[in-house]
Amino acid sequence: MKLRPQKGDCLLIVDVQNDFLPGGALAVPGAGAIIPVINRCIDLFVRSSLPVIATRDWHPEDHCSFEGHGGRWPAHCVRGTPGAEFPRELKLPGHTLVISKAQEPGRDAYSGFEETGLAGLLREMGIRRIFACGLATDYCVRQTVLDALELGFSVVVLQDAVRAVEIEPGDGRKALSLMKSRGARIQESGFTHEGG
Repeated sequence: MKLRPQKGDCLLIVDVQNDFLPGGALAVPGAGAIIPVINRCIDLFVRSSLPVIATRDWHPEDHCSFEGHGGRWPAHCVRGTPGAEFPRELKLPGHTLVISKAQEPGRDAYSGFEETGLAGLLREMGIRRIFACGLATDYCVRQTVLDALELGFSVVVLQDAVRAVEIEPGDGRKALSLMKSRGARIQESGFTHEGG
């Protein structure tokens, strides 16, 4: 079943940044494969005159999530560095609303809603349903989706347009199950990776 977005919907692209892609500081396995799928989703939403929103990690150099500062992750997505940029292959439209998160050194934030004002912006735009995709299923996508549901938005997770870190095997599947149990719909985009 292909996507059929309508008024009140938005596409929310979570943290598709160079450091989470192949060759990046914190590469998510298979992450490159979702970009063509997301690009087709972007095209559909743009043609439907519906909002496209992209979150990004925008860390200071001394962020608390980094191993060198007591965290669990290698340094990644440091603001102003190439690793924090969106990849050239991701065809974000010029009017994309970019939401920066986890900007304070001592506070981590997996969710695109945490101290970003995103919920208020969505409500001002009349958004009721979010189509979520991006990286990583078991961390930032999961937390963003759970917060969106808690805030009263309907959420559809595009299963073919997300990938998981999988520190423990099965983490991605567990994250999808949790999101579904909280009320998210898990759905394929209906687009093939090759261009269907």
